[in-house]
Parts: sequence; C-alpha cells; structure tokens
Amino acid sequence: MERKIKERKLKNPTITIIGEGITERYYFTHLKKLKGYNYICKPRNFAQQTFVEMQKQIDKVLDDDGIAVCVFDTDVTRTRPAEKVKFDSMCRKYANNSAVILCDSMPSIEFWFLLHYLNTNRYFATSNDVVEVLRRYIPDFTKHQSFLFKETWVSGMLDNNRFDIAIANARLIADKGESYSNIYKLFEFMNCSKS
Repeated sequence: MERKIKERKLKNPTITIIGEGITERYYFTHLKKLKGYNYICKPRNFAQQTFVEMQKQIDKVLDDDGIAVCVFDTDVTRTRPAEKVKFDSMCRKYANNSAVILCDSMPSIEFWFLLHYLNTNRYFATSNDVVEVLRRYIPDFTKHQSFLFKETWVSGMLDNNRFDIAIANARLIADKGESYSNIYKLFEFMNCSKS
C-alpha cells in the first residue's frame, strides 16, 4: 500500500522588521495598521543594539526562512571608526542576500520622515539637526514615547500622497549627498512582491 505524501503549501516568507529604538518601533507599528502591511513588528525586535547584535537577529530570521528588514541610523559611523568598520562588514555580509533588506538612514530615521515634506540631501550632522527642520512640518514631534505612541503623526505623513513622495525623494538622492535614507527599499520590495 502506497503512503500518501502530503503536499506542503508554499507560503510567502515572513517579513520581520528589526530596528534599534522606539521611534522605529512605533513608526512601523502605526504604518502596518494604517497601510495594512503584512510584516512582523514586535517590541522585542527594537532595542538599542550594536551592528553585531543586529546581525544575530537577522541570522535568526534567515534561519526561519524569513526576510529580515533591518532599520537603523548610521550617524555613529561618522564619529566612531570602529562602528564604521562593523557597518561596512555587515553590508558586505548581506550584499548578495535578497532575504535581507538594510534600511539605513544617515543620520537617522527622522531624515526619512523629513523626506515626506522636503526633497533634500543636505548635510545633517545629527538626528537633532533633522528634528529641528522636521518640526516645521510636524511642530510637536519629539522622540518621547508620549508622542510616538499616538498614530496621528504617522497618519499625517501619509496625507496628500506624502508617503509616495518620500519614496521618490529617497530614491532620487540615493548615493548622493551625506544625508540619505534607504527605508524606501522595503516599500519597493513590498510593492514588487504584490505583483
């Protein structure tokens, strides 16, 4: 008597967002709800962590046949040569791995937010420098939990097609200038995988 072999239904790999702080955590949590994105965004994946610790999380996602999206600020690479070496090493390690999307921003994720309102690649030395300009568009923006947990700041960035504008602005300045954000790569990936 022949044994029946169950066919496993192949499913799309799970996308997991890994970040380095509460700003990233709240942004991606709100965005998931507001835009209906399908990714995992757990608080435990967002902690102050080194490039080495991020790689451990990425490798864990890869071990589960998932897609790892790593969102982080690269401002430390300007002032700490050892961090620049670790960052470059991480970029090389995953350069040819289509299951890893590195979404770095220089100097910080707040630059990605600014691109929703302004097409610029001007030099910003720190996250605080970006926040100063960002407050022209989101006057009460702060990196405190009391502000970040409210979803209105993210929904405001989605108004008037600003999200698509940010993607276009980020793509336009990619590899040009000293301030940039590669967060758009996640959304381009998600849009391509829908097709």
